Amino acid sequence: MGAFIMRNYLMLSLLLLAASHAFAQVTPATDSTLAVPPTAAPEATPPNPLSFYGYVDGYYGYDFKHADTQKRPGFLYSHNRQNEFTINNGIVGLRYQDEKVRGAFGLHAGSYVEANYAAEPQVFKHIYEAYAGFRPFEKAWLDVGIFGSHIGFESAISKDNWTLTRSLAAENSPYYETGARFTYEVDPKLTLTGLVLNGWQNIQETNQSKAVGTQIQWKPTEKLLFNSSTFYGNEQPQGVARRRRYFHDFYASYAATDRLSVVGVFDVGKQARANRSKTDTWHTGAALLRYKLAEKWAVAGRAEYYYAEHGVIISSITPADSDEDFKVKSFSLNLDYLPVSKVACRVEGRIFHSPKNFLLDRNGQPTDNYGNVTSSIAISF
Repeated sequence: MGAFIMRNYLMLSLLLLAASHAFAQVTPATDSTLAVPPTAAPEATPPNPLSFYGYVDGYYGYDFKHADTQKRPGFLYSHNRQNEFTINNGIVGLRYQDEKVRGAFGLHAGSYVEANYAAEPQVFKHIYEAYAGFRPFEKAWLDVGIFGSHIGFESAISKDNWTLTRSLAAENSPYYETGARFTYEVDPKLTLTGLVLNGWQNIQETNQSKAVGTQIQWKPTEKLLFNSSTFYGNEQPQGVARRRRYFHDFYASYAATDRLSVVGVFDVGKQARANRSKTDTWHTGAALLRYKLAEKWAVAGRAEYYYAEHGVIISSITPADSDEDFKVKSFSLNLDYLPVSKVACRVEGRIFHSPKNFLLDRNGQPTDNYGNVTSSIAISF
């Protein structure tokens, strides 16, 4: 079965590449540097609505004071392997968009997929995105299918994020969603989104309930952005008593200068306990700073914390409904080298600390701290 899937995956990739080449031949290249006489201006060539895209993120990481395994702690889902050369995410796909219609279909594979899509049926695991949409009226889009999450400022494509690895907030909130998404641009500074979803980062529905979400993005100036995203739904499998989950994500980013940018994040969520008489709360905060050293060099720093009452959400570390709270702080420093716009070479050091033991070290002894180093070369096209 694995060989069959891989053969079909490679065949589809080759077909997509061939399609991209064919479409590229339809629209002749133009040179914007050529002077055009005012009396002989040519008609503008419409942009090709169909585009081919790809992304590959190869990485190597090494952990300190961690159990003797290639897997990183269970609350890390991206770049989650250590002492191993591997691929975090390899993506290939097509997107189409004109004035009234848009859609996308992409496939992916890698350690990110293995960790985040473990619960999905095999037929869905390698779908990065697959949606179809149209404009019901001017300034609005209605999309249905699989698409990126409306929560958080970080995506599954690490090259586009400020830091190589994801924040604890991003790692423990959805990377992708499945459902219907309605987006309306009130004006160039304000965009509103409403969603009806299968659930919290799942493609296939796990119960008879649907979740809902909202997003508000306000950009009062070119340098300042505010985001508010919400999620509400039942995240228990069919046949298990409902336990409602409410979550709110807030972040603000500011480009202080051409070189310096900062972002602040605060997330808070609540979920009913098994007896539904009480709720458990989790919250997380992060501050990130990115500075451009030179044309091709940049650094980024991150400070963050994560708190989960009775281990809610972080069930892989602390059993659900136990008396143990999960508390951890993390600090990281990132160095980026961008030789060309399509390539990012990055290295990051990161440390974690908890007021109590929360992991086992290489000798099987409990420890309250943990650190790692991750390096990556990523390309996009």
